[in-house]
Amino acid sequence: MIREPEPKRSPEFREPSGASGGREIDIDLVDPNPHQPRTRFRENGLEELAQSIRTTGVIQPVVVRPAGQRFQLIAGERRWRAAQRAGLHRIPAIVREVTDHQALEMTVIENLQREDLNPVEQARAFETLITRFGLTQEEAASRTGKDRATIANSVRLLKLEEQILTLLEDGRLSAGHGRALLAFETPSGRISAAKRAADGRLTVRALERLAARRQSRPRSIGDSVSSDPNTRAAIEDLQRELGTRVTLRPPKGKRPGALVIEYHEDRQLFALYERLRKSRDD
Repeated sequence: MIREPEPKRSPEFREPSGASGGREIDIDLVDPNPHQPRTRFRENGLEELAQSIRTTGVIQPVVVRPAGQRFQLIAGERRWRAAQRAGLHRIPAIVREVTDHQALEMTVIENLQREDLNPVEQARAFETLITRFGLTQEEAASRTGKDRATIANSVRLLKLEEQILTLLEDGRLSAGHGRALLAFETPSGRISAAKRAADGRLTVRALERLAARRQSRPRSIGDSVSSDPNTRAAIEDLQRELGTRVTLRPPKGKRPGALVIEYHEDRQLFALYERLRKSRDD
């Protein structure tokens, strides 16, 4: 059996009892990985793991690499955080001598093979594999064991506005909601529908039906058909400000023009009234 070369021992190393193939290192000498795809760690989950570590210790070593006189995590940040919370001074670790490129790829793939990344973390991890390492979606699928369509649908979520991505990260919207929102044509339409869905008033299927109905409507000047860029910009600004769809109908013959502001329920109408009244008072 070919074994990896043993790294030089230093005072902070100590062979752990019962940890096969690893060592114990000073937990204060370990730094998190700046390329860690996971950005949010559930508080109750960390506390449960910390309690388990207080009782049974760290069962699975973390994986680190030397970084000067310190170490950088490659895999196991959740265990490292929980071990700190549990009051451990040392943690079982496997030390790997790898390049920056290898460490980043190992970190991303290790996290993608887990099931508890939120949709945005997963999408950004896939995007890192594709853009940073120049992989095709097929190659990324092979490396991670995921389906190519899954990767394509995941990365598409990053086209959504930051407000919607935050709702996805917070768990208030699902990946299914995010994919349905991509069918809306305007940023204001997506944001408005996302807020309603986050409040529990629109299911994924309801979002899909709403997007289909809006796509089937005849376009008007308010839907960016106007040849006047100033008019289009004004309508887009108004939609962003009000958070709903705004349509401009020009006068035709004796028929006067109209500015139509959409709303879907009394609460939204009242909020629009308050906002417009406040703008007048200001």
